[in-house]
Amino acid sequence: MSQEYYSEDHEYVRVEGDIATVGITNHAQEQLGDVVYAEVPEVGRKVSIGEAAAVVESVKAASEVFAPVSGEITESNGDLDANPALVNEDAEGNGWFFKIRLSDKAELAKLLSREQYDKFVAENS
Repeated sequence: MSQEYYSEDHEYVRVEGDIATVGITNHAQEQLGDVVYAEVPEVGRKVSIGEAAAVVESVKAASEVFAPVSGEITESNGDLDANPALVNEDAEGNGWFFKIRLSDKAELAKLLSREQYDKFVAENS
């Protein structure tokens, strides 16, 4: 069973074992509007918590997707190249950006639960 965490930068982290799937939250894609371009990181790249790891562009704005945890990219979502709208259609499902092998599971404690994230969004909207 996976565990989910959220960042204040509106990324989600779905953890299964030592691999985390990372994408932007449904709230984030709603704020961006129609996504027209997504750039995912190279497999094998090492990223640190808070580092820009991917890019998402919409008709409204361009935004970076930050690594909510540190580790090595094990997989990138190639489907976003041909169909960046997947981010709008299924942000927290098939619209994920990358998978990362966690280098320090303790970093997960810095992230928010779904309830904490929903409260954060409500207070900052």
